[in-house]
Amino acid sequence: MPRPEIPPRAARSWWLREALAADPGEPAPPLKGRLTADVVIVGGGYTGMWSAYFLKERDPTVDVVLLEQDICGGGPSGRNGGFLNGFWDELGLLAEEHGADRALEICRTAIESVDEIPAWAEKHGVDIWYRRGGDLGVASSPAQEGRWRESVETARRFGAGEEYVELSPSEVAERCRSPLFGAGVYTPNTAGVQPARLARGLRRVLLERGVRIFEGTPVRRFQAGPPATAETPAGVVTAERAILGVNAWAIAWKRFRRALVVRGSYVVLTSPAPDRLAEIGWTGGEGVYDFRTALHYLRATPDGRIAFGGAARNPRSERAIGPMFAYDPVALRQLVEDLHRMFPPFRDVPLEAGWGGPIDIAGAHLPFFGTMPSGNVHYGLGYTGNGVGPCFMGGRILSGLALGVEDRFTRLAIVGQEPDRFPPQMLKAPGARVVTRATARKDRREDAGKRAGAVTTLLAGLPRRLGYNLGP
Repeated sequence: MPRPEIPPRAARSWWLREALAADPGEPAPPLKGRLTADVVIVGGGYTGMWSAYFLKERDPTVDVVLLEQDICGGGPSGRNGGFLNGFWDELGLLAEEHGADRALEICRTAIESVDEIPAWAEKHGVDIWYRRGGDLGVASSPAQEGRWRESVETARRFGAGEEYVELSPSEVAERCRSPLFGAGVYTPNTAGVQPARLARGLRRVLLERGVRIFEGTPVRRFQAGPPATAETPAGVVTAERAILGVNAWAIAWKRFRRALVVRGSYVVLTSPAPDRLAEIGWTGGEGVYDFRTALHYLRATPDGRIAFGGAARNPRSERAIGPMFAYDPVALRQLVEDLHRMFPPFRDVPLEAGWGGPIDIAGAHLPFFGTMPSGNVHYGLGYTGNGVGPCFMGGRILSGLALGVEDRFTRLAIVGQEPDRFPPQMLKAPGARVVTRATARKDRREDAGKRAGAVTTLLAGLPRRLGYNLGP
């Protein structure tokens, strides 16, 4: 069989190009000169922008400056899978760390975004393509059967059993048919969005509320102070307080270098084919994911496309993020092969786009929020590819921390916890590559209905053996 074609390289994700075509927004030129502000925010993704929004909600007089190296939504916030969900899969881990009551409080707070983000979008006239179709987790190989059971049983034990509905193979097929799918689990209280439309709509609202946004403005040097100082190529911002929402780029900060591993995540998008979606019965708006270690995540668009994504190999694990993360032809070609194996009716549907980029992986598989020793710089990082909903909660947390507010958000148990630390860079970088390759081999063997070898299984499971909530 010939190798599948991959879409040509594009400067932006299809999500972001579509959102910009619908509404390019007001210009936000690079910073030039010196400014002072009450709060400076570094990062124009969901975390930084929701923080700015809730700062203005809490205190409309607060002077906020937001600095973004690209354009707002140009990073993970404008290229992710659009899954709007929470932390129910991590309930057991949270309970071990913080106890049952505090774990439930975190999960219930995080899932509020499923209702509150669409309410926000309606209030501000932002069409985010919201659809509350739930999420469908499926076994795409025999080895994956039942991998959801621990989450289901934990939720039942803690009185949240309604968050999961186990499905037989025939019940899965009623929602989405594939020759690969076996049994699965349905989570009804989740939704899907067009992620870049959400990001760009949020940017518009911030400008309307007086937030000063500077795009094309990387921060070259940052000093916590106080006051905090952010130096850019052509200017400086001085502020009493600062918020860092920089995702994978946090590895440039010494404090976070051992708290995160950077990994690529990629998506391919088909041309519209609503008749083929009807053929496989995928018409309910569900987001779909499988239980591979490097999972596949996919959803259908309103005009009948499939956006098919997956975590991929780690091109490099250095202190800087290189261009390979933005477009990895090996990862994209593998996604095309997986898309066609999963949905044979789409083999002759043209591919319209392919994109990707880095995401920040935390050792606990959960984001962490906190304050630097200076007391005036606050951060939210480690979303591990699941930030659309949790960033909304993160903005509430960080805005409260910046204003010195104590409320139900700033009191959550995940606030102020030191993140798990990975080994030093000289071990982390080669170790991450070895584990990623072993995980890919294990997934491929299981995709083919075979068992992975003992060495591959050992290496893929090494993070969990070392105490990280990552891998099989």
